[in-house]
Amino acid sequence: MKDTTEIRPGEELNVENLAEYLRSELSLNKGEIEIAQFPAGSSNLTYLIKIGDEEFVLRRPPFGNQVKSAHDMAREFNVLSKLSNIYKPAPKPLLYCKDENIIGSEFYLMQRRKGLIIRGKSPEILENSKDLQREVCESFIENLATLHNLDWQKIGLEGRPEGYAKRQVEGWTKRYSDAKTDENIELEKTIEWLNAEVPESKGAALIHNDYKFDNVMLNPENLTEIIAVLDWEMATIGEPLMDLGTTLAYWMSKDSGAEMLSMPFHPRVLMENISRCELAEIYAEKSGRDISEMLFYYVFGIFKIAVIAQQIYFRFAKGFTQDKRFANFNHFVHALGKTALTAIEKEKI
Repeated sequence: MKDTTEIRPGEELNVENLAEYLRSELSLNKGEIEIAQFPAGSSNLTYLIKIGDEEFVLRRPPFGNQVKSAHDMAREFNVLSKLSNIYKPAPKPLLYCKDENIIGSEFYLMQRRKGLIIRGKSPEILENSKDLQREVCESFIENLATLHNLDWQKIGLEGRPEGYAKRQVEGWTKRYSDAKTDENIELEKTIEWLNAEVPESKGAALIHNDYKFDNVMLNPENLTEIIAVLDWEMATIGEPLMDLGTTLAYWMSKDSGAEMLSMPFHPRVLMENISRCELAEIYAEKSGRDISEMLFYYVFGIFKIAVIAQQIYFRFAKGFTQDKRFANFNHFVHALGKTALTAIEKEKI
């Protein structure tokens, strides 16, 4: 993974305002501020901030954001402030700024962690070892189960877990409608099925809601060790299987085709050698939870990812972002719609 790049056109920060604010809030010595951008990710924007010998990570909502609740910096900061005290992979946040006059939006600053983020192509050692592939997947899923088993009430988090699945189906349906640019029959049928098949609650947990390999930082010397889990913008108190469903939805199978397998969410070698069913079974073993209704959670995960992609494409189509990566996201949305409907028709994940 290339670490940082120059800032993309249209996504620049006000350097003078930010430097003055950070020196004041963090009591830093005067020194030139350097800003670079972490190039991956397609939602909240992430920057490397360097002042002298100090390094920080800044998170802010995307430009042209039309869904304020999906990019709530205060909520993300609050979750990490409490979670980082008991869950080692959670980076420690340092300060939150709600004054949009500083850089044009709210933002927060957190500690920087260094490690390996795998996007698509894997290290040679992982490519060549079936045993290591299994161990890395077990560690990845066990870490998710660990998160779900935390006592979220004890650390001071609050939520409304009752009726969570139903609210999610209704909420993401509205988001899709608000960002719709093209007709998508498969997604429309998926929406009907989801609304008719909402299962009874399966308990409450702190859930990440976007748990995938390109949001996980590994120890380069030991790929089974997770150094950090990143991108907590959608974290909330909800049903743990909804979290697992999203993870499985990103996990493409060989019949998804080369283009979908090459998306950077997970290492391709893992998706080609370990199935979604195996991941679900690992989760059931590590967590002790019943996964008999996993089809609903998997299909919902596909639908949610499709809506996220649709929202991103909407921003691009309306000219709110100039990031060329998003120009063909409408094709991604259609592919996910077909994947969701195929799972429904075959009744299998």
